[in-house]
Amino acid sequence: MTRLAVATVAAVLALTGCAGGNEIETGGEDDRFISGDGSATAFSTDERVEAPDFSGTTLDGDELSLADYEGRILVLNVWASWCGPCRTEQPVLDEVNTEYADLGVDFLGVNIKDDDTAARAYLDNKSVEYPSLYDQPGEVPQAFRGTVPPRAIPSTLVIDPDGRIAARVIGPTTYGQLTGLVNTLVVEYDFGDPEERPRVAEQEAREREDEGAGDTATPSASPSPEEDDA
Repeated sequence: MTRLAVATVAAVLALTGCAGGNEIETGGEDDRFISGDGSATAFSTDERVEAPDFSGTTLDGDELSLADYEGRILVLNVWASWCGPCRTEQPVLDEVNTEYADLGVDFLGVNIKDDDTAARAYLDNKSVEYPSLYDQPGEVPQAFRGTVPPRAIPSTLVIDPDGRIAARVIGPTTYGQLTGLVNTLVVEYDFGDPEERPRVAEQEAREREDEGAGDTATPSASPSPEEDDA
């Protein structure tokens, strides 16, 4: 029993090492996934390797492949509807997708190890505007196993317009982290000035202020009876 316990601990530590010190969510063999700590790695131009070619069918039934994004910056995000950290980072992905749509940046989700009905419900509930491939067996993450552990979820890859892996995030990303990675490519490929992009947070703040001003506005006073008589 002691030897078995030691072997089990060693196996878990080995898996943790593969994820760069990240924790492991354990279960059956088919549902054991690495929960990353959100650490990011940006690759300089001479360090970038060509992204593996992939294709698949989206949850909306459309066929998509890496080649469809040639000449654009692609943010590839691996997720599942049952993944808590995926739900946490979804507003970040939506915000960055909206702000960078006119700066040569596209988003593509990859839904793995999930039920397609649950995945579609997730996208509807979260009002996600970009497409997601339905990749139940996780073949796309397997293709990127040289850069990101296939069982790391969520994970994000940023692919440059020449089809090379420019950055990765293992675990949930943040707004500042993701915009920093994308800004580098937007400037490098002269797609525009990222500092001039529309800011979703600022727009939402203005809308709240407008709503608040409307709620507190004093209605015009009705004329008094004396004024009516006059």
